[in-house]
Amino acid sequence: MSLGEVFVSEVIGTAMLTLLGVGVVANVLLGKTKGRGVGSDWLLINIGWGLAVMAGVFVAYKSGAHINPAVTFGILSSGADTYGGTADVDIDVGSTLVYLAGEMVGAFAGAVVAWAAYKQHFDDPEASPAAKLGTFSTAPEIHNPVWNLVTEIIATFVLVFVVLSIGLTPSGLGPLAVALLVVGIGASLGGPTGYAINPARDLGPRIAHFLLPIKGKGGSDWGYSWVPIVGPMVGGVIAGLLSQVTF
Repeated sequence: MSLGEVFVSEVIGTAMLTLLGVGVVANVLLGKTKGRGVGSDWLLINIGWGLAVMAGVFVAYKSGAHINPAVTFGILSSGADTYGGTADVDIDVGSTLVYLAGEMVGAFAGAVVAWAAYKQHFDDPEASPAAKLGTFSTAPEIHNPVWNLVTEIIATFVLVFVVLSIGLTPSGLGPLAVALLVVGIGASLGGPTGYAINPARDLGPRIAHFLLPIKGKGGSDWGYSWVPIVGPMVGGVIAGLLSQVTF
């Protein structure tokens, strides 16, 4: 499998993940949508993101469906020789950069498409700037960067460690298992920070929020943006290292 094919696979898979994930949050947070005020909003968001991950995994199965830089770095630190997929990709600097680039481009693209789907709702003057930003990126309920970082490290460790244990399988129960895992993480550990657990998933949409012509959108909260990048990367690396002595 060529690195060009890897790039395309990760772009499409991460875009699908982000489109459906940003979409479910927009459906819940923005005004005048069919999903607004239906009750159990947090659970709906958790389920929506879980199914978004499952869709992304199926779409990007050829490249191993990382769709998350934390997973890429988790595999890298696990001591594996290849990144997996239908055609094993050797782990080196070049292939790692291709995976990361595909994930970032896909995350940005998916967020833009989600914005297009909900454009009228984003332009609604009754929608608050916080709700508009919240559809794209995460934010803590209690702002404390150190403890917010700890939450993201723990949540992403759980994600990557379990993903490594099920082998990133592209068929069978693999994608469903990852989907349910994401729902479980959201329900159990997502409350403090909104559980980014994926640097691309937060940074790509945050850049989209910054660039898109959204009326009354407010700032993009760049002061917090490093937390959902650093936390998941650290959590992924710890999971990869621990997997060497566990699996």
